[in-house]
Amino acid sequence: MQIQYIFELIGTLAFAISGAMAGDERQKHDWFGITFIAFITAIGGGTLRDLFLNSYPLVWFNDMNIIYTIFLGILLPGLFYKYFVKLRTTLMLFDTLGIALFTIVGLEKAQSLGANDFISVVMGMFTAVMGGVIRDTMINKTPTIFVEEIYATACIIGGITYLILDDLGIDRNINFIISGSLIAVIRIIAVKFNLSLPKFYK
Repeated sequence: MQIQYIFELIGTLAFAISGAMAGDERQKHDWFGITFIAFITAIGGGTLRDLFLNSYPLVWFNDMNIIYTIFLGILLPGLFYKYFVKLRTTLMLFDTLGIALFTIVGLEKAQSLGANDFISVVMGMFTAVMGGVIRDTMINKTPTIFVEEIYATACIIGGITYLILDDLGIDRNINFIISGSLIAVIRIIAVKFNLSLPKFYK
């Protein structure tokens, strides 16, 4: 089993947990509602990426491991919610882990389909953030990408770093870990110190 696939499953789990917790945080959804939100969060970005790249079948159509992982991500906070919610930053941490892993997964998928470097970085960013955008929209919350710009910018920086290290001949697995970790670190620092890009207008 390739490290990329392992990370894809871990990212899927993180986003499913993030979606399940976000749904319950906003209002008392039933299990069906939470399941729907978690699925959209986990597969939304990858689905849009595959549609843009004209890649069929969609990645989760032929891989039941992804579906099982999403169900696990729903069951864990559902059964142990009081333990998850005790950690104030739980949702942000799972979301951060998701974007860190999915950025590189999405970038590599785009490259494997012949996309150039620019499109690959954009597709990596889309894979990482669009599930969260759809999730937040569904629960009537302003998407993080629109209020905390370093959210998507971290993905872009991580994607560019991956391409640079790849050009330098760094081992693919090591590159994946370094670039993904960089995204997570940037995101955590941005949240901790309330950092953002300059506003478009004042």
